[in-house]
Amino acid sequence: MTESSGTILDGGNRPDGRGAGVKPRDTFLSRLKSSWERSGSLVCVGLDPEIERFPAQVADRASPIFQFNKAIIDATADLVCAYKPQFAHYAAYEAEDQLQRTIEYIRSAYPDVPVILDSKRGDVGNTAERYAIEAFERYGADAVTVNPYLGGDSLEPFLRYEDRGVIVLCRTSNAGARDLQDLTVGSGRRLYHAVAELAAGQWNSRGNVMLVVGATYPAELAEVRAIVGDMPLLVPGVGAQGGDVAQAVRSGQTSEGAGLVISSSRGILYASGTADFATAARTAALALRDRINVHRLRPGR
Repeated sequence: MTESSGTILDGGNRPDGRGAGVKPRDTFLSRLKSSWERSGSLVCVGLDPEIERFPAQVADRASPIFQFNKAIIDATADLVCAYKPQFAHYAAYEAEDQLQRTIEYIRSAYPDVPVILDSKRGDVGNTAERYAIEAFERYGADAVTVNPYLGGDSLEPFLRYEDRGVIVLCRTSNAGARDLQDLTVGSGRRLYHAVAELAAGQWNSRGNVMLVVGATYPAELAEVRAIVGDMPLLVPGVGAQGGDVAQAVRSGQTSEGAGLVISSSRGILYASGTADFATAARTAALALRDRINVHRLRPGR
């Protein structure tokens, strides 16, 4: 294990009432809206480190994941609406401390950029409570991805953090998504339709829910948008997975030309494998932002 940077306990709207006297943060969704407006961007950079793909001068350093992430963040922070570290890419290297340092760095250096912890947690009762504490108190994430397969009670421990975002898997970007998510569950509805309806209604009583819908399925993305109204959607799959940017934006944007957090990881992180990796990442993030913006609705313009 590499060095630890300590545990984050930042107060906020804790569901157990602790942290009294600590001023609550703005809600995740209000921060996300502000980030869209500030950056003029719907791009989210997925911070999914693979040390084997780092340039040698980074891979050989102490805390290489943090150093790589810091360079990417510094190069792209003005071009993005969010960052999304993927938990498994840190745990596999026993580098959870570098994940924590990465989130702390974003919050200190670029406090207007929200952080989504992509951990896809989902479990029952007391275990779900522990996962919520992990995401929101240990790592201080602004939002977390969750798996709804166990039902609403498994999401409740996350939802109780009213100032944080709970991003529910709905229609994922992988090819195998059809195995379960397309199953008919009654009245001609697909399972992902039912998830979208629950997320927009029953589960969203605190107004802190989003959905994951892959760019690789633009028709389904349009269906989900029709079900959930203006609810924000996290949209992976436009980079290495081959999702079409234009179709994703046209299918998923709201009437205000927003409502999407379009995530790219490998296409930005590994735009170059040499010493210019951060510059190349900036170029790739800028190009993605501009491709997205070409297809956005611009009310009043």
